[in-house]
Amino acid sequence: MPYFPIKIKFKRRFIVLLFLFLITTSVYASYKDSLTLWYRQPAQIWDEALPIGNGRLGAMVFGGVITERLQLNEESIWSKGDEYKDKPGGYKYVKKIRSLLFQGKYLEAETMAKEKLMTERLPSGTNTYQTLGDLHIKFEGVDNYKNYYRDLDLNRAMATTRFTSENVQHQRTVFSTAKDQAIVMRATANRPGNITATLALSRPGEGETVTANGNKIILKHHLSDGNGVQFEARVVVMTDGGTITVEGQQLRVNRANSIEIRIVAGTDYSQGNPATICDTYEQSLSGKNYQSILKDHITDYQRLFNRVSIELPATEAAKFATDERIAAQANGAYDPSLAALYFQFGRYLLISSSRKGNLPANLQGIWADGLAPPWNSDYHININIQMMYWPAEITNLSECHVPFLEFIGKLRENGRKTAKELYGAKGFTAHHTTDAWHFTTSLGLPKYGLWPMGAAWSATHIWEHYLFTEDKTFLANYGYPVMREAAEFLSSFLVKHPGTGKLVTGPSMSPENVFVVPGGAQASIVMGPAMDLQITKHLFENVISASEVLNADEAFRNKLKAQLAKLTPSMIGKDGLILEWSSEELKQALPGHRHISHLYGLYPAGEFNWNDTPEYMTASEKVIKDRLSKGGGHTGWSRGWIMNFYARLLDGDKVWDNLADLWAKKTYPNLFDAHPPFQMDGNMGATAALAEVLLQSHANEINLLPALPGALPSGKISGLVARGGFIVDMEWDNNQLLKATITSQLGNNARIRYGSKVVTFKMEKGESITLDKTLKHQGNE
Repeated sequence: MPYFPIKIKFKRRFIVLLFLFLITTSVYASYKDSLTLWYRQPAQIWDEALPIGNGRLGAMVFGGVITERLQLNEESIWSKGDEYKDKPGGYKYVKKIRSLLFQGKYLEAETMAKEKLMTERLPSGTNTYQTLGDLHIKFEGVDNYKNYYRDLDLNRAMATTRFTSENVQHQRTVFSTAKDQAIVMRATANRPGNITATLALSRPGEGETVTANGNKIILKHHLSDGNGVQFEARVVVMTDGGTITVEGQQLRVNRANSIEIRIVAGTDYSQGNPATICDTYEQSLSGKNYQSILKDHITDYQRLFNRVSIELPATEAAKFATDERIAAQANGAYDPSLAALYFQFGRYLLISSSRKGNLPANLQGIWADGLAPPWNSDYHININIQMMYWPAEITNLSECHVPFLEFIGKLRENGRKTAKELYGAKGFTAHHTTDAWHFTTSLGLPKYGLWPMGAAWSATHIWEHYLFTEDKTFLANYGYPVMREAAEFLSSFLVKHPGTGKLVTGPSMSPENVFVVPGGAQASIVMGPAMDLQITKHLFENVISASEVLNADEAFRNKLKAQLAKLTPSMIGKDGLILEWSSEELKQALPGHRHISHLYGLYPAGEFNWNDTPEYMTASEKVIKDRLSKGGGHTGWSRGWIMNFYARLLDGDKVWDNLADLWAKKTYPNLFDAHPPFQMDGNMGATAALAEVLLQSHANEINLLPALPGALPSGKISGLVARGGFIVDMEWDNNQLLKATITSQLGNNARIRYGSKVVTFKMEKGESITLDKTLKHQGNE
């Protein structure tokens, strides 16, 4: 993804200096403290507001006293302009482009590829995700206030604001319920008649219509002059006491004891009628009171969230507000329990932005302001959406993975056309980015757009889902056909390298990076970049394994095996670094680049590991060290990827160092990751890495505490998931495992490692075993 440097400013208080003197205590942060983001002041900017969401409908809650702002989003509010079209007859030029690349004529090849294979930016501009609008609530009689407090309770998925004004205690709560598909806000006061407010629903000026009638405000709009999504949003206001009057497009509540606000929204993205959808949601809510809605919301949310709990050592730092804790990281504050909060915040974000039956989380989850968010808040599939789902399976949120898995299959219709028209290939392909309309063509410039590996990388997530769940029905009916088509494209895209006789992909590139050609110019496309080869190997092995599990498609399986045997391996250069572009040692133009694509084989794949390929592990370490020494890791998501690299290298201390750096330099006060600006992938990458330091299972064994940082000498976690369907609970102290309980959900045998000790246990479905640090079985639970 492109990088635009944006300076982040944090509010620092005098208390930051105190953090320099903090020491570890022997207690854990309380369960409540480890699950609460809290602040002493309202949000002044968007990156200080707090996110709520039900997977589809979300809001950023500012916690304002006099004026509360809820910035609203619905996942399918997308613009739509001209159709993206593949360059006609592009496949006719692929052979010539390959020939030029094999001859080292990179600039000529790139010029031809841009002209013959790539679609220009559309006259109408790129399609983009957009805000639904804003609900502003202006309260009267609260100008003078004290004892201000706001928080986001991860345990209940609820934002709360509290303060005292004129000896009246006020409280406002906001949550987004998946059960009832609504955002619900309630404002109360401990004395009657003390809530007077004006409510206005608006959108930043694109022709929407707003009407107010009775106790309801309705906003309607059809994006892109009738070509994009059509939507409707409704704000329904109910009071205990007081009156509601209409004032133009606004509602005024006068002297109420309490206010309850219910927000519903519908779109025609899935061919429904927005008004009918809103009617359905309203009618569903009409027979329920606030407490009933809240109870159902919490039950539904905790069904997912409560699967995993984590406790880490607390220092005095844990007593301070969340923004103060983040600000203190710039001064090196030691705050281990912040890792527990950050980890659970990552899980909260995924639950809140990716529920089954919905679209996958986009670059910003579901939270984006304005009509033109950064990078369209779209689906970048050259790492960003994949990173978004790295923690899904291991942190016990498999259902939240499904929207992405289903989205991949929806790329097939366009992806088949792209494969055929641009490359003369079978199967389906997609390039570096897509949107809610599933375009797959090569768009923009070669240095980021000519990369036909997006579908292939995405398809590996289907097999990961199977490894954790062993859902053979899903694999047979949906997963395998999608994986097969992605592999079919690569199978027909491979070509023999005339110099080595080995198979390579191309034309392609290493995502968003460039190299120097003789004469000093820069180029990007080659034959057989390292990441392509690693993705190809990864997907082929996945499809072969899936075919064997299903006992089907033997001919295609054998074809892939034969091609794997001839595939060009990743190469290590004279300097000991893995070569990024090809077997040629091309000079890096941007040695501190944010993408470290040639380490795909280290993570997320498991091609490189200490048991089978130690030379590649050593080379990977050198690559990371080289990149960081030259300015790499300068975006939030890149730092998150580096954390996962170090987890796989079993270097927990470097994972922690990079996490601390992420907090200090690339984290907003509301814990959002800063690319900058905000991208949720960095949160997800770091969440996955925190799980990986505690549990790894990619090497056909359950590895307990494989990369435990020295900064986390004690702790406990329950509910992590290992491949093969094992639930893992652990407790450790003095950097040593105290006990681990392994529960088999599927009845597979468990090969368990702790340090150098490895033991295999035969297990039945539903059986649990508890082990000490010697892996001695303590008896059935």
